[in-house]
Amino acid sequence: MDYITLNDGNKMPQLGFGVFQVPDLSQAQQAVSDAIDVGYRLFDTAAAYGNEEAVGQAIKNSNINRDEFFITSKLWVDHFTYEKAQEGIDDSLKKLGLDYMDLYLLHQPYGDTYGAWRALEEAQKAGKIKSIGVSNFYPDQLKNLELMSNVKPAINQIEVSPWYQRNAEVKYHQDEKIQVEAWAPFVEGKHDIFTNPVLAEIGEKYGKKNGQVILRWLLQRGIVTIPKSVHKNRMAENFDVFDFKLSDEEMNLIASLDKKESQFFDHRDPAAIESIFGASLRKLRD
Repeated sequence: MDYITLNDGNKMPQLGFGVFQVPDLSQAQQAVSDAIDVGYRLFDTAAAYGNEEAVGQAIKNSNINRDEFFITSKLWVDHFTYEKAQEGIDDSLKKLGLDYMDLYLLHQPYGDTYGAWRALEEAQKAGKIKSIGVSNFYPDQLKNLELMSNVKPAINQIEVSPWYQRNAEVKYHQDEKIQVEAWAPFVEGKHDIFTNPVLAEIGEKYGKKNGQVILRWLLQRGIVTIPKSVHKNRMAENFDVFDFKLSDEEMNLIASLDKKESQFFDHRDPAAIESIFGASLRKLRD
């Protein structure tokens, strides 16, 4: 396993395991237990996923020392005030059954991000969270939060894949010493990514599959990533990416695949913001 060091000095594995869209607690717990058996130690959940309890129970049942794990969760926008964020942090800790989280993120850049961030800063000082960061923030939103705060975000978890490579944004984060963490590296299979001939030809050279080539490409860009699967054989396949290295030519070939647009939704589209987050923010306001 490769590790990276965050701007606050904390270390985290560069490859982890995500549990987005695994709301069934029994299935989520089994998936995390299987991932632990494979060798994963970074686990990424969120209040909005509804499975923090399952992640915590799998960790508790593993008989592996707590300090070997790197556990991430995220605060949803319906708790984006100073007071509500304090409640959300404690709720995540309770559901996970942990004394501290290794990383806690603001899940989206909407609502009272400044009040919520202040609660994260205080929780970090209190030892409830080791590192704090954000998710889905654009560079200008990230810079604004940084200028308004006492603690610089350690991570920004954003969509990055061969179809949406975000080269300028990744460079900005790296120049600012803010770690990029990629969600949806496989874009849920969109545009036949698992059978793409460019990726397949590269993988054939190393005896690897398309998904493994994608993960290797992200790792070599210095990006943390958290692929998800509920199948143990696929978990093992995704973990088997540390015994080969892509050449500069191969990295450039993958760079040519960039579609330069989100494969899910535009986080700056007012209609999308209203549709996805409007109800949560109104609930908070009311």
